[in-house]
Amino acid sequence: MKYITCAIVSLALAATSVDSMAAPAEPPALHPNAAVPGATLSITGKGFGPFKSTRFNQVMFQGVPALIQRWDPDLIEVRVPSQAANGPVDVIIGKKHVKAGSFTRLQPTIHSVSPAEAEPGSILEIIGEHFGNTAGPRDPNTIFGVNSVAVGDVSVRVRKWRDDKIEVELPGNVQSGDVVIRMASSDPLPDGSCCAPVKQVVSNSMPVKVLASVRVDPTSGPVGTKVVLFGKGFGTSRNPEDGVLFGGHLATVSQWTDTTIVVHVPLDAQTGPVVMKRNGQERAIGTYTVQTPKATALTPTEAPIGTLLKITGENFGFYSEAGSTPFNYIDFSLSENTVEIGGVQAIVYRWGHDRIDVWVPFSAKSGPVVVKRAANTPKPDGTCCAEKKVLETEVGNFTLVTPKIDSYSPNTGGLDEVVTIKGSGFGKFLKTAEPSKVITDSVYARVAPELGENVSRTEVLFNGVGAIVQSWTDTEIKVKIPHRHSYGVGKLGEFNPDLTSGPLVVRRGSWDLLPDGSCCTPKKWLTLEAGTFTIQPSGLPDASYWRNPNPDNSHFH
Repeated sequence: MKYITCAIVSLALAATSVDSMAAPAEPPALHPNAAVPGATLSITGKGFGPFKSTRFNQVMFQGVPALIQRWDPDLIEVRVPSQAANGPVDVIIGKKHVKAGSFTRLQPTIHSVSPAEAEPGSILEIIGEHFGNTAGPRDPNTIFGVNSVAVGDVSVRVRKWRDDKIEVELPGNVQSGDVVIRMASSDPLPDGSCCAPVKQVVSNSMPVKVLASVRVDPTSGPVGTKVVLFGKGFGTSRNPEDGVLFGGHLATVSQWTDTTIVVHVPLDAQTGPVVMKRNGQERAIGTYTVQTPKATALTPTEAPIGTLLKITGENFGFYSEAGSTPFNYIDFSLSENTVEIGGVQAIVYRWGHDRIDVWVPFSAKSGPVVVKRAANTPKPDGTCCAEKKVLETEVGNFTLVTPKIDSYSPNTGGLDEVVTIKGSGFGKFLKTAEPSKVITDSVYARVAPELGENVSRTEVLFNGVGAIVQSWTDTEIKVKIPHRHSYGVGKLGEFNPDLTSGPLVVRRGSWDLLPDGSCCTPKKWLTLEAGTFTIQPSGLPDASYWRNPNPDNSHFH
């Protein structure tokens, strides 16, 4: 029995060995039976046996070997070779050849590209068929390669890859050319091992025109805002049919060069696309949001001339002036951005999207503070103007305060005596070196001309000489009488007691804009005399001091 059992086992083992060389127990099947080169194809069945070597185990597409990725007794996975053709697929197991089914080679085909004209940074949609379900590994150095899309000679970044649709992003260095899809194959070496250099199966081509990018700045603001288009290829001159539209409404063109177009958002503009018309063709270049200015606060509401008035709110837009753009075709009678105080135009110091600061002019009056912006609608040819209008944003009421001196003390004292001046409406002390150019949020906004030594000034003079301000509030000023050798000195250097007594004067300065809205008149002063101050003789050197080239403390009494 022992020997019989052994014989039976031996026969079983022999049968197993024979079965491993025989055809699979059930017919193999291809999944899928149609694919593009480089795609993974599965062969299911039974009895494929174990993988022994690339010589013993092979899969052939019409005699072309495929790269084997997996070999199990019931499943084989291979890459469709680049030279695969329509026809049968054979599984080779040693000396046995098994028919796995018929294969159809698919070719990646582009049906359409949208948009047909696009600028760098935009998304290009490619519609077609047989692209495969994935672009493959992200690393182009992997053994299986990477499917890709090229525009001209530039490989572009893939955002989405589906079998019938691919989305790519156009890079900054792309130029007009043909769009093609390149499918990477993975073929074995002659001995069946991995891997031969990657080959590309290329789709049909479809042209796309790459437009020069156009930057719109700013992309939001109220009507009347100056908007600049930066790009190239606009043309050196503008034809009557050329123009720029905001939400479907034509804008007035201020400047048109090959690289820059300057327009003003029209009165009837609506939030929506910015469209450029050139040579009968329209091109969407961005989106513009039309905003409505709104003021929320005014600080201070009561103050004298020369005060820096602060207006807070939103959507004031960017600062610009009429005539600030070269080749300006617009002729406004006033600046594009202005602020009026009691009907008198103020001097703009800062203009931002949410804050405006202005200096109260010399001729200001009590009354409403109004932010004004000029806007227009162009003629059909884009020139100015079918309609002009000034849009007003009310801020609040401002009361102009006239400074008043009630008293001062002492009215006599030695040099460096501190004098206190009391009253009302003195306002805020202003340094003598305030910035004198308009501060804006936009680097393209024009700065106003310099006003001179400063924008406004507060000072106290004694005998025409500036005293040292120690403190300054709206109701009290403290100054130190200046120490100057000129006090008490005559033409010949003789001591003159008459010059030790003189008026003590408080002054505030400011400007007015010129009638055409430009800056500015000479500085004007509001002068208040507190009274006479007298320096006590005990605080001055004797007459011999002025004749002695090397005076010392012995000359004082």
